[in-house]
Parts: sequence; C-alpha cells; structure tokens
Amino acid sequence: MPQYSDDLFLGTAVTYMGMNLGNPSPMSQGVGPLGRIYVWDVVPLTKQTNNVSVAASYAAAGNATLAAGTGTTSVTTAAGITAIQLDCPRAVSITIGTGTIADTAITVTGLDVYGEAMSEVIQTGTTQSTTVNGKKAFFQITQVAVAGDCGGTIAVGTTDILGSPVRITDAGYIARSGWAGALADDAGTFVAAVTTTATTTSGDVRGTYVPSSAPNGTRRLVFGILLPAIATGPNATRVGALGVTQA
Repeated sequence: MPQYSDDLFLGTAVTYMGMNLGNPSPMSQGVGPLGRIYVWDVVPLTKQTNNVSVAASYAAAGNATLAAGTGTTSVTTAAGITAIQLDCPRAVSITIGTGTIADTAITVTGLDVYGEAMSEVIQTGTTQSTTVNGKKAFFQITQVAVAGDCGGTIAVGTTDILGSPVRITDAGYIARSGWAGALADDAGTFVAAVTTTATTTSGDVRGTYVPSSAPNGTRRLVFGILLPAIATGPNATRVGALGVTQA
C-alpha cells in the first residue's frame, strides 16, 4: 500500500542496475527512498540549576516540590497532571548542596516531546556542592522522587544536553551540525541513541547533542539529520524513526 507523506509519491521506480554486469536477476524496485533529511532547528535557553525544583532538604523519602523558574513553564498535561515544561527537550540536572553527602537516588518522571511516558534515576553521588547531569531528554516533568536524606539540599534544573527529535544511531547520519550562525560544522558532543531495551538508567532513545558553547536563548542549532529507510518511506518503523520504547 502506498504511503503519502511530505514527499511526492511517484510509484515504483524501475532500475536496470545489474543488466549489463552479468547479473542473472536484474532488480526492479529501485533504490529509494532518496534525499530524506530532517532539519532539527532550535534556539535553546540558558540552562538553570533550579527551574524545575528549588533547593530543599529532604529528611526522608518523598517527592520534591515542582516549581517553574526561568526557562520553564507550569502546564497541565493531556492526562490532567500538572507538569513543568522545558523550553525544548533536554536532560535535567541535580545540584547538591553542602554537607556530608550520601549517595541517593533521584527518580525523575515525565513525558518526552511526543507525550510518551519516561523516567530516569539519577544518583546524587557523594560530593558536596556539585551538579550531576541526567542523560535523557525530557520535555515535561511530572514528578521528582527523592529516595531519602542525602545530607544536603537538592535542586533540579536543566542542562545543555539537547534531545534529538528523531533517532540518530551513528554520527555518520549527521549531515550538518550548525551552531550560533557559524558556517563550519560545530564540534559539540554527540551521544548516539540507545538501541537496546531502555531502562531508567540508560541513555536517550533518540540521541543527544551538547553544543560547543553554552545555549543562551539566541544561539541557534540547525542539525541536518540523514534519515535511513527504516526511519522514513514505505518500510519505515516507529522504532526506526523515534527510537525504542521509553522506560
């Protein structure tokens, strides 16, 4: 059955590849899809250490109080749940205050940019006055659960780890990494999508990118992402385009 999307549908393409090479079984289906590229265009705001939840101490296990700050907004999800919405999909951070710090699990729960439920466990570690970054790109945060008293305050904020809108399994699929108006490709940090079963401690299911300089609300990221046949066209799959199911 044909698939109609953004591209012109021209039907089956006949090719004579192999006809003159002694191939006894010339192909008849062509080599499409061709020329598929996704343009990821975003202007991220400056990261903040406490724009999801302000610094507070927790004497026992419980949920942090969510509070929108600079660069985030309080919204109601489609399920009627109050959430903190980020300016764009990006990983969150846990900032620990002073004290004798005990390694404590912080479980962040929310939704990705497509509304799929996701969660991540971030350990505080044992170093005081430090920030620990998550790996998954959240768009909305619905809960931050603290496993117990870590010995210092805990604040939750945003990072410069930006989440791709489509799955990128290899840096070779990045045709262009434009940043801050520069003509040359940006030398940022790319982390490929997780392709195994996602867990609460695995990386992002579509991949992430950290630009070479800090986002500030004016620097624009323009990524050209080459899409393989598994991501677009008549043989595409949801996993091929958007990654494995979130955990």
